[in-house]
Amino acid sequence: MSQVNDLLRNIEDRSFTVGVIGLGYVGLPLLWTFHQAGLPVIGYDIDIKKIDDLKNGIPYIKHLGTEMMEALANSDKADATIDFSRLGEADAILLCVPTPLDHHREPDMSYVEQTTETVSQYLRKGQLVILESTTWPGTTEELMIPILEKNSGLKAGTDFYVAYSPEREDPGNPNFNTAKIPKVVGGHGDEALKLATAMYDTAIVQTVPVSDCKTAEAVKLTENIFRSVNIALVNELKVVYEAMDIDVHEVLDAADTKPFGFMKFTPGPGLGGHCIPIDPFYLTWKAREFERHTRFIELAGEVNTNMPTYVVDRTMHALNTHKKAMNGSKVLVIGLAYKPDVDDMRESPTFKIFDLLKAKGAEIAYYDPFIPKIWETREHAEYTGMKTVGWNKETVSGFDAVLISTNHSTIDYAELAEWSECIIDTRNAMGGVDAKHDNHIFKS
Repeated sequence: MSQVNDLLRNIEDRSFTVGVIGLGYVGLPLLWTFHQAGLPVIGYDIDIKKIDDLKNGIPYIKHLGTEMMEALANSDKADATIDFSRLGEADAILLCVPTPLDHHREPDMSYVEQTTETVSQYLRKGQLVILESTTWPGTTEELMIPILEKNSGLKAGTDFYVAYSPEREDPGNPNFNTAKIPKVVGGHGDEALKLATAMYDTAIVQTVPVSDCKTAEAVKLTENIFRSVNIALVNELKVVYEAMDIDVHEVLDAADTKPFGFMKFTPGPGLGGHCIPIDPFYLTWKAREFERHTRFIELAGEVNTNMPTYVVDRTMHALNTHKKAMNGSKVLVIGLAYKPDVDDMRESPTFKIFDLLKAKGAEIAYYDPFIPKIWETREHAEYTGMKTVGWNKETVSGFDAVLISTNHSTIDYAELAEWSECIIDTRNAMGGVDAKHDNHIFKS
């Protein structure tokens, strides 16, 4: 108990060093949040460019801006390294690594396993290890702890402490940054929970302790399954109401005036981001172990996965209305990011739309003011190096159709209405444009 008390005192007096592994959309804001709270921080990543940018104050995630990066670069309480032998310098080690699906739509835990193996090589007594990556219930205690104990010779709950606290990032949201979003925390034992809660309490507006790690893991999945199911519902309504010549957006706006019993979700061209398209399948996979079937969740996934196909079919219909075939047509897709006003293209449905358009013979290009060039991704290597087109009348009017996949607020949609004679709008971005253009705007 004296070890725990010493650590709690270190947290209280801000001499407790927080290490973050993975300096992406989750890890970097988390590093900054603890730094702002006055704790020493060390960032770890295998990407030397991220480390160099961080040390030099160069922003590599646009919506986080230069002020944060410059402050971290110039601080004597912040450091970043690719040298994982320095993990022993951290009192807490937070894992913010990818948890994608493999080609069989099953959890790919290789990043968590490999990172845990690395941590176990340098694990010392008194350290707190926390997983923040979204995963199936049981990962922390069934997968991570055995690796940490076997390789280090130390005992969880006695020599070191383990907890799970799911990330709740919403990139680009001006109202909620990491510090303002309550943090769910589950510990492997009471002492781990006490330490993790005390650490997050220094930097986060509210901590929400739960009974154990697997409960905290289930909380994260539940949040994203809720969104996936409700997005699937409005996506299905969009398809049905379109057939009835009813504007689904007008319906949803009107329904949203009800002050109780309704929560508005917005349809789109499919799901994107690292959470909602992936997380429901983690529970589906784990449920099989208990001989349970998640039919409702899987149906929602099927609806959302099919939306890019519906969008491309609508694009073909729009071209046909203008007496043009899809084969040989030039199609400009607006928005590569999975959501507005960020440069995050993880799991973006635009990539699937690219694939489907190309398969039907269309020539494709994209415009995205936040992503001037497509960097290398795990699943879409064929588009690496592709660059955004310019935003001007000559360029845009040269396309047979323009498909709005992401509704960035910086785009002038009135200009688009003037420049293009065939617009397929998947986000209701053209909703505020003068009605005189309605004859060449197709909602999908």
